[in-house]
Amino acid sequence: MLRLTSRGHFFSFDRPVVMGIMNVTPDSFYDGGKYQGLTAILEHCHKMVLEGADILDIGAFSTRPGSEQISDKEEIDRSIPALRAIRKEFPDILISIDTFRQSVANQCIEEGADIINDISGGLFDEKMIPYIGKNHIPYILMHITGTLEGMHKEEIISENVHEKVREFFEKQVNKLLEFGEQQIILDPGIGFNKTIECNFGLLKDIDKYRINNWPVLIGISRKSLIYKTLNISPKEALNGTNTLNTIALLNGADILRVHDVKEAVETVRLWLKVKRS
Repeated sequence: MLRLTSRGHFFSFDRPVVMGIMNVTPDSFYDGGKYQGLTAILEHCHKMVLEGADILDIGAFSTRPGSEQISDKEEIDRSIPALRAIRKEFPDILISIDTFRQSVANQCIEEGADIINDISGGLFDEKMIPYIGKNHIPYILMHITGTLEGMHKEEIISENVHEKVREFFEKQVNKLLEFGEQQIILDPGIGFNKTIECNFGLLKDIDKYRINNWPVLIGISRKSLIYKTLNISPKEALNGTNTLNTIALLNGADILRVHDVKEAVETVRLWLKVKRS
């Protein structure tokens, strides 16, 4: 389960946690461009908080296939106003920043963010691991292969996925641990540089790549393993998302990262009812 310290406060959960996605990009694969302007952003955050979100995850750099690669400055210019407004409106909620850039992470932490959610696990910016490690910042370490430019195109894993993900985690975690005790959350990177079969395998055997009993985040919300398997669109993939989130919980997931908070919270509540009955 998730336990971490940020901004002088200790956060502890005795159940799986729901992270609500707050994209402030114009081109994300599902909701890109939907929440432009602080009014729309705050309205959506209000909705997610009321529905039970434990964490709000702000993303200003789209990682969908074919997306535009923006500069550090543009990413900061998108992130900071949203972060400031959300932190002012929700002073006590955990806020995560979805970035692989140390410069963005640093400014956002100074503005009151709690967690850095790095899709590259420290690969895309060599300054990230030392920054996180020295400051002991709560860090979501996601598995990925290749480079930023080749994301979704190169080094596609088609076999031995659990071993490769675990090896990656062990390597990157050891770098972090050189700086002392860390607050690490593991994300297997479902949908990134892996075949659909491997993505499903990562849902099935979570403990095969969990290390040091750290919490595992599963982010499968409306992703291609759902809509390609069912031959539907991302907009039609809510039922599939709920189904796979249930499977993830049954197999030990600690955090669900989702677009649809209400449905994920209900999934967690029903799973808890079964587990505790």
